[in-house]
Amino acid sequence: MKMLVECVPNFSEGRDREVIDAIAEAIRRTPGCTLLDVDPGRSTNRTVYTFVGAPDAVVEGALAAARVAHARIDMRSHRGEHARMGALDVCPFVPVSGVTMEDCVACAREFGRRAAEELGIPVYLYEAAAEAAHRRTLSQIRAGEYEGLAEKIVRPEWLPDFGPARFVPAWGATVTGARHFLIAYNVNLLATKEQAHRIALELREQGRGPEQPGRLRAVKAVGWWVDEYQVAQVSMNLDDYKVTPPHVAFAAVVEEARALKLAVAGSEIVGLVPLQALLMAAQHYIEAEGLFIVDERQKIRLVADRLGLGTVSPFVPSKRVIEYQVAGEADAPLASSSVRDFVRAVGARTPAPGGGSASALIAALGAALGTMVGWVTYGKRKFEDKDAVMRRLIPPLREAMEALIPLVDADTQAFADYLAARALPKATEEQATRRLEVMEAGLKKAIEIPLTVLRVGDGCWEPMVQMAEHGNIASRSDLEVGAKALEAGLWGASRNVLINLAGIPDEAFRTAAAAEAEAIAQRARAQLDAIVTILAGR
Repeated sequence: MKMLVECVPNFSEGRDREVIDAIAEAIRRTPGCTLLDVDPGRSTNRTVYTFVGAPDAVVEGALAAARVAHARIDMRSHRGEHARMGALDVCPFVPVSGVTMEDCVACAREFGRRAAEELGIPVYLYEAAAEAAHRRTLSQIRAGEYEGLAEKIVRPEWLPDFGPARFVPAWGATVTGARHFLIAYNVNLLATKEQAHRIALELREQGRGPEQPGRLRAVKAVGWWVDEYQVAQVSMNLDDYKVTPPHVAFAAVVEEARALKLAVAGSEIVGLVPLQALLMAAQHYIEAEGLFIVDERQKIRLVADRLGLGTVSPFVPSKRVIEYQVAGEADAPLASSSVRDFVRAVGARTPAPGGGSASALIAALGAALGTMVGWVTYGKRKFEDKDAVMRRLIPPLREAMEALIPLVDADTQAFADYLAARALPKATEEQATRRLEVMEAGLKKAIEIPLTVLRVGDGCWEPMVQMAEHGNIASRSDLEVGAKALEAGLWGASRNVLINLAGIPDEAFRTAAAAEAEAIAQRARAQLDAIVTILAGR
C-alpha cells in the first residue's frame, strides 16, 4: 500500500489572490506533493489547502508553504470571521494509506521543530501529537485567539512546544498535530429542515446534551435545507471514519427517517474520501447481500449505488477518491509500461530492472492465470455446482496477483537504493562506517522485496491446487502454465535473496532469510508437481 499522508494547512489569508496563489505554488512545486484543493474564504479571510504525499514530502510541502506565509502575511492587520491565532493557523497531518497515526505525529513534530527553528515562530502540538490534556484540542489552544496570545504565551502552562515563548506580532502562533481523516457526508431527506435537525440531534455524538448522548461516535451533525437541491440534509462530519464510516451513518439516518415516515433520497460526499472508507462499505454490502465482487471499480460502483452518491451531484471516483487523484505512472514506471517497453528495459545495458523484477512479474502472471481459470469456471451453467468453490478460490489468487504487481518496481527501486549507498563517500572513518551501515540497510531492503514475493506467491498454492481439482478442465494448459510461472517466479525470487545475503554481516538475518527462501522454493517445486499430476488425472 502506498504511503500517503494528507496535510490540510489553514492560512490566515483569504482575500489576496497573489498570496493565496504563491502558497499554492510553493506546495505544488515541492517534490512528492500533490495539491488537491485550495479553498479561500473572503469573509473568514482564510484559505484551506489540501495536499498529499509521502510523510517526508508533506513535511517539506508544509514548510515551503509556511516560508511563503512568513514573508507575505502580517497578522497585525488581519481581520476575519473565523477564529485564528496565527498566519499559518493550524497544520494537521492525516493518515490516508500505508501510514499510522504515529507516523503522522512524527510528521507534526518534525514540521513543528523545523518551522520554529527556521522561522523563529512559536508552535503548539494538538490532537494525537499533544503532550498535555489541557492543550489537546484546537479550541483549547486557540482560546483567546491572536489578540490574547501575548499574555497567554508566557504562562507556564501555555509555553509553546517549539520555538520562542514570546509573542511574535507579525505571525502569532501555529498549531500542528495529527488527527483522523474527516469525511464531510450529507444524507438527503424529502423533509423539512426541522425534521432533518431532529434526526441530527439523535445521531451526533453529543446528542441533545450530556444527559442524552447520540447514537454515533465521532460524529458531528446538523440538519439544514439546501435550496440548490430542494431537499433537507442531515449534514455530518465523520471525525473518524474507522469508528463511524459513511455506510453506518447512512443506515442510521435511514432508520431514524423510517421511524418518522420520511423518505431518504441518497447522499453526497463533500470533497475527498479515502479509498478505504468506500471499500469498507463495499465489504459490508457484499457480506450482507451475499454478493461476489472482487474488482475494486465494481465495489465502488456498488457503494455509489447503495448510498445514492450521485443523487444530487455527480460522484466521479477519479475526482473524489484521494488515492485515485494521486495515482500515476510515475509511481510505477515498470508496471505501468507496455510489455514491449518492459522487455526492452530488462534487455538494456543496465543492472536493473533485472531478475528480481522479472521474478515478481512472472509470479504475478502465475497468480493471474490461476485467477483466469477461476473466472472461466464461475458463472457458467454447466459448472454451477462449482460456484461456491470459485467464490472461495478466486479472491486469494486475485489479491496475490495485485500484490505482486507493485513489487516489479519495488525490486528495481531497492537495488537503486543499494547502488546509491555504495556511492557514498568513505574518506574518513566516520564516513566509511556510515557507508557500510547504509549499504547493509540497502541490501536488507533488496532482500526483503524478493522475500515478500516469496511469501505472497507461497500463499497461492492451496487455491491453485484446488483450482486444479475443480476448475474448468478446458483451461488445463492455462493452469499448468500458471503453476509453472508461479514456481519459476518464486525460484527466481529465492535466488535473488540468496545472492544478496553474502553482503550482510548479520548472521541471524542471513540464516533466517536463507532458510525461508529455500523452504518456499522447495515447496513450490512440490506443489507444481502436484498440480500437474492432478490435471493429468482428470
